[in-house]
Amino acid sequence: MIKIYFSFLLLFFVFQSTFSQTEKLIDGKVLHERFPVGKVEVVNFNSKKTTITNAAGEFSIVVKTGDALLFVSINHDIKKIVVDQNTIDKNNLLISLILKPEQLDEVVVTKLPSIKWEKDKKWEQGKIDQYAVEKAARTPKILGINNGTIENGMDFMRIGGMILGLFVKEKEKIKKSPPKIEFIALAKSSCDQKFYTETLKLKPDEIPLFLQFCDADPKSKTLIENHNILSMMDFLSTKNIEFKKL
Repeated sequence: MIKIYFSFLLLFFVFQSTFSQTEKLIDGKVLHERFPVGKVEVVNFNSKKTTITNAAGEFSIVVKTGDALLFVSINHDIKKIVVDQNTIDKNNLLISLILKPEQLDEVVVTKLPSIKWEKDKKWEQGKIDQYAVEKAARTPKILGINNGTIENGMDFMRIGGMILGLFVKEKEKIKKSPPKIEFIALAKSSCDQKFYTETLKLKPDEIPLFLQFCDADPKSKTLIENHNILSMMDFLSTKNIEFKKL
């Protein structure tokens, strides 16, 4: 009698274990603030089976107890749940996603040239030249006497000054060199926030101090001159080991 009882218990536990491991098709719906979310990829991490939600946010996928389901959307944070027996019994899985915070591109503010509300100096000078020519034309000429003027002459001193000014401006343009790129700005643009927090395991408040630590290394100047993303990541990874030892 005792043997029969133990045999019955053994069969019961085997049946329960087999039942719990049986895959079942469950239905669900993905929402964001009560609105359905379409084109969400639903991934069974254990079986590697995938499906995509329809326009109404609905999906169906085969699961078993203990499977991990991932919900991946371009505009939302990744959601992960572990399937239990209650999830399978209900067969009406409701998933709520959180919208990703908007990431604004870096805004570069360019200083605009100031506008001076004054008379056009070129126009004024042109009028002065015209007046000088007309005045010279009206001045009576005494035959046989050279007063040192040239009829309809031009102001060679002023023209010489203008030419000299052009050369000075050209030299100023040549002297101006392109603005130097700072290492910290280059490092931020080359590697996103996840690289620092997930790969390098840095806390958000440690990142500015870490970049200053890297900037102090003379090798950082080489990276500015010969910019390469892979070399930048390799340099940051090496410096991170040193930074952790501080």
